[in-house]
Amino acid sequence: MIRTQVAIIGAGPSGLLLSQLLHRNGIDSVVLERRSRDYVEGRIRAGLLERGTVELLEAAGVGERLNREGLVHDGVELAFSGRIHRVDLKALCGHAMTVYGQTEITKDLGDARVAAGGTVLYEVDDVTVNGIDSARPRIAFSSLGIRDEVECDFVVGCDGFHGVTRRSVPAATITTHERVYPFAWLGVLADVPPVADELIYANHSRGFALCSMRSRTRSRYYLQCTPADRVEDWSDERFWDELRSRLPEAHAIRMQTGPSIEKSIAPLRSFVAEPMRFGRLFLVGDAAHIVPPTGAKGLNLAAADVRVLYQGLIEFYRGRGDRLLDEYSSRALARVWKATRFSWWFTTLMHRFSDEPFAHKLQLAELEYLAESPAASRAFAENYVGLDFT
Repeated sequence: MIRTQVAIIGAGPSGLLLSQLLHRNGIDSVVLERRSRDYVEGRIRAGLLERGTVELLEAAGVGERLNREGLVHDGVELAFSGRIHRVDLKALCGHAMTVYGQTEITKDLGDARVAAGGTVLYEVDDVTVNGIDSARPRIAFSSLGIRDEVECDFVVGCDGFHGVTRRSVPAATITTHERVYPFAWLGVLADVPPVADELIYANHSRGFALCSMRSRTRSRYYLQCTPADRVEDWSDERFWDELRSRLPEAHAIRMQTGPSIEKSIAPLRSFVAEPMRFGRLFLVGDAAHIVPPTGAKGLNLAAADVRVLYQGLIEFYRGRGDRLLDEYSSRALARVWKATRFSWWFTTLMHRFSDEPFAHKLQLAELEYLAESPAASRAFAENYVGLDFT
């Protein structure tokens, strides 16, 4: 039997971040993870961070490499009708975005937990959550073929959309909302310099494209494709040719290509489960909500959940009551729904939904308005860099 204050299921960035923040405030935690550490740290995920996420990582003591190697972006480019419009984020709302891969964040947090002597148990299975309505919930699990339990004050589910924590909640107590989009993203990672210094979001009659990066020598590119597409149908040559066709000529002619080191297809969906607290169980990140990656809100929303929850746990363990814990679900969901709205809007604006010319003309008209209106540009910038915390 393992006894701790907070048991966290899932050793992705949100689970490790919460554990590290709690440790720095004198609160004990145990993290359980189904996969190996190498697997978790090797997952290719997003890497565009809001200022609030950067601040939280700094508070966790893992900001040194992020601030040294991260790429600060003061703006973002929108490409449409053969033109490029740059949204100056810094000038419009005073904040920027930082490019730093989620893989690197997970490594930094993993190293920090090891250095602090934290308990992170990898490759556990048969996890069950019990007693979330009691004062001492228990998590049973198997590790190396041996059955064990964690007894704790609180359980936090950072175990993703398919994890065990949300499935442990009685169906009658939870409401889910979902929208599945009729397309997917084909992503390629390649060791080639980015085509531009900032991200490019392209609206094209052939479909959406995104030019992103992980560093000054590693690029991450995406193409809108169908959910029926298969990775093996897309050779590197076909991918690069299609990407060029969806970019303005000025970018297409200077884009450098090379062999892909990772290639994957991801479907797009919006999903929200509410509430996000059930007795002594709290849901965080993808366990409670998923947004299409167009607005880069997934990791940032998970970090925002962690911000609200760890402040509530600190208040509780310092004997100042449980008001913030009681407010966790409502405060987190208020931000989740605003980010879901923005991600839905931006996805609708940039992707091809049909062959209907009318729909594409409406998209272009809205993009023209965004480019011409300081008010529209400011609203975009405020949502893109992350709304202020209340």
